[in-house]
Amino acid sequence: MPTKLAGELKMATSIRLDDDFVEDVKIHAQVASRSAPKQIEHWARIGKIAEENPDLSYEFIREALLAREEINARRVTKYVRRTKRD
Repeated sequence: MPTKLAGELKMATSIRLDDDFVEDVKIHAQVASRSAPKQIEHWARIGKIAEENPDLSYEFIREALLAREEINARRVTKYVRRTKRD
């Protein structure tokens, strides 16, 4: 059944995945408090970024995504210099 998110019509797509991979996904999803499909989406997102930016580490990618979400949630404050410039 199609769903509407942010003004776009989203359709679910069924794909076949290796059983061992799906079991691994379920374990990681449980730890991260995600559904299995959301865990696969997360890995795909990280993998796409890593392929497009092979010089970036996983940790840098993760921190950049976290920073973007903090900005979107307005959980940041303006930087104020605390020392005088010379």
